Amino acid sequence: MEPKRIREGYLVKKGSVFNTWKPMWVVLLEDGIEFYKKKSDNSPKGMIPLKGSTLTSPCQDFGKRMFVFKITTTKQQDHFFQAAFLEERDAWVRDIKKAIKCIEGGQKFARKSTRRSIRLPETIDLGALYLSMKDTEKGIKELNLEKDKKIFNHCFTGNCVIDWLVSNQSVRNRQEGLMIASSLLNEGYLQPAGDMSKSAVDGTAENPFLDNPDAFYYFGHRRKNWKVRKFILREDPAYLHYYDPAGAEDPLGAIHLRGCVVTSVESNSNGRKSEEENLFEIITADEVHYFLQAATPKERTEWIRAIQMASRTGK
Repeated sequence: MEPKRIREGYLVKKGSVFNTWKPMWVVLLEDGIEFYKKKSDNSPKGMIPLKGSTLTSPCQDFGKRMFVFKITTTKQQDHFFQAAFLEERDAWVRDIKKAIKCIEGGQKFARKSTRRSIRLPETIDLGALYLSMKDTEKGIKELNLEKDKKIFNHCFTGNCVIDWLVSNQSVRNRQEGLMIASSLLNEGYLQPAGDMSKSAVDGTAENPFLDNPDAFYYFGHRRKNWKVRKFILREDPAYLHYYDPAGAEDPLGAIHLRGCVVTSVESNSNGRKSEEENLFEIITADEVHYFLQAATPKERTEWIRAIQMASRTGK
């Protein structure tokens, strides 16, 4: 009897030999994960057995890549996958963890189950919270801080973040603030600055964020040399055309979306202040990479979902 398909869809997978990230059609079965180069392929490029495997999420091994999770097999082989946005990653992680648990307990995977306990309210919008934190008037004040004879520009302390979350009534207490600050850190909205905060991120503690006046952080930063373009998404055929915003009628170029994968991206910081936020990456079927920037976290998610829809249905 063929194993039941629990979940399937496009994810970005890191190559096992080279540090390249490629779109793959991923299928979660009851006993393993198959991945294909294309959805239409009959034979998989590889198979990851779930028995005895462990799952790590969020995975921060790759600084600029958001929403990554890692599966480690009994042979200590690591497999890295990247989803497009938080809810998509969490759905994959939830089902993979459940499949592993079912194998261990000798049970069949069933969708109906008691509601899982969650640490944070499902309604929390980290992107909106991040924008509030960055508000020049009511947000967290960025300072030039000094520690061990080093100057850290545009930074703030860990306890200032928790103070702000509590006073802003975003959380009920400091412990809840610690969990939300850790989530902001895990998703790249906050970055560690200095040895103390970086060591906590690299450690094994449940909450990698430190409620401490000696732990420094800064907001996520971006790349330079961006060009402003007007984008029009067409579904049939599935293309994203881009134009000069000054009003030229002919497009400057087009991104073919059929079979593409799109993901949110964070930039590694160079420690300097930048206003560039909300990046996402399109990897086409022939593996050309495009980086785009939306105006807000909400707009980025809307673009990603629209492009995903077009890439599945367009010709």
